[in-house]
Amino acid sequence: MTGIVDAHHHIWRQQDLPWLVGPMLPRIFGPYEPIRRDYPIGEYLADIAGSGVAQSVYVQANWAKEDFEKEVAWVQKTADETGWPHAIVGYADLMVEDVRPALDRLARYPLLRGVRMQLHWHENPQYRFAAKADLMTEPRFRRNLAHLSGYGLSFDLQVFAGQMADAAELTREFPAITFILQHAGMLEDLSAEGRATWRTGMKKLADEPNIVSKLSGLGTFVHKVDAKLIGDIARETVALFGAERCLFGSNFPIEKLWSSYGELIQAYRGALADYPADVQEKIFSGTAKRVYRIE
Repeated sequence: MTGIVDAHHHIWRQQDLPWLVGPMLPRIFGPYEPIRRDYPIGEYLADIAGSGVAQSVYVQANWAKEDFEKEVAWVQKTADETGWPHAIVGYADLMVEDVRPALDRLARYPLLRGVRMQLHWHENPQYRFAAKADLMTEPRFRRNLAHLSGYGLSFDLQVFAGQMADAAELTREFPAITFILQHAGMLEDLSAEGRATWRTGMKKLADEPNIVSKLSGLGTFVHKVDAKLIGDIARETVALFGAERCLFGSNFPIEKLWSSYGELIQAYRGALADYPADVQEKIFSGTAKRVYRIE
């Protein structure tokens, strides 16, 4: 297998992240005292040492909204100085009147490949991020989203199972945009009913050819590396989307709360070990390189 591409990680400075400053607020991944600090590129490189990771994609980490360009500028500067990461997914607020001035500012950074505005909403306030469940149906959101294709940008799509029907309709309306589903649809209800709802939604998404699924963040709701759960979700997702539309991401340092990088990558390798080498290569490298245009 060629070198692995980690298609979802973060580096950060505590001073820039509102959710790491002040009182610790409940978060979707549980208590997070150990990561309420700087997580620089040097520590990330030490974490991945010996793992086979050769390239990576930085995904926005929720700096203050008004600092959206500062975040991308800082990560680009880090890449210029260290060679890591190899692509950037920034933030853009798609609920402003016109997102194009913001996209013009972001387009100056050569590693920018896409944007993420988190849309996931849940009845549990601790799991909730977006202001409402159907934000993606708002005309202003859709009008701004349409501009991404003109800038050659993808959209990292983060939704729960109950939002997947709307998400499938959204992606169908914008076939020129590649949507990257975060964390394989964020399966949080592990009951038989919850899994069935997730599976139904994932089938709807998989029917849309411009959606790929990221195999990442699968410890978010169980707060551990669960090899069986990773295997179940990964294999079902690959069966639905195909290897050419699946990619691996570590979600570090979030998953560092309960795992080493070595333990995490071993679980994913084990989950996919029975697949042919060319299938594994697509999931661990090829799809991410194509989608995020990594050389």
